[in-house]
Amino acid sequence: MNFHVITIFPEICQVYTDASVLGRAQKTDKGKGAKVRGKKILVSYYNPRDFTTDKHHKVDERPYGGGPGMVMKAEPILKAWEKAVGRKKGKVKTLIMSPRGKKFDQILAKKLAKDFEHIVLISGRYEGIDDRVKTILKAEEVSVGDYVLTGGELPALTIIDAVAREIPGVLGTYESLEDQRPTSGVSYTRPDVLVWKSKKHSVPEVLLKGDQKKIDEYRTGG
Repeated sequence: MNFHVITIFPEICQVYTDASVLGRAQKTDKGKGAKVRGKKILVSYYNPRDFTTDKHHKVDERPYGGGPGMVMKAEPILKAWEKAVGRKKGKVKTLIMSPRGKKFDQILAKKLAKDFEHIVLISGRYEGIDDRVKTILKAEEVSVGDYVLTGGELPALTIIDAVAREIPGVLGTYESLEDQRPTSGVSYTRPDVLVWKSKKHSVPEVLLKGDQKKIDEYRTGG
């Protein structure tokens, strides 16, 4: 899976995607013996400022019709998109981060992971993006919640994280996916008796007995 992020702040996003699970998934894994496992995902960044022609690398302009704030120009974003996937083979999906978009959920995360090889995430700033970008690229607006953020970087990272987890091998084992195993969302670990401010807090006894059937029933509320 290839993620292509169009943002004027790539350094903000890259700190996150280069760390932990996502960072490991982007590295070539040299397994036991001579077996070498390829990268599970690849995250690339494209700054619209790199595709401007003026000396100030300006990516925004005042909106036609008046109104507050600035709007991101279409051409730098379109050029960044061309650089990202213009000649790539495989199925491409382009998403624009927008509070007005379709609500992103686990069902959509699974669909994106299954149906596409390249996902382009356009992170807007200011008052939004010239709407011609959406029209030209046949892009889909996506929202990660009923709130407005200062930019599309956090939504883009949210989508990368959720979709990447659905790629086989990213989490190590398929059982690591929470929606693929019985769980109540309640978890415990050692010690089995935690003493905090003179009060004892014990792990439920059923989890200590080793009866997997009863454990599964407990975790699913059965």
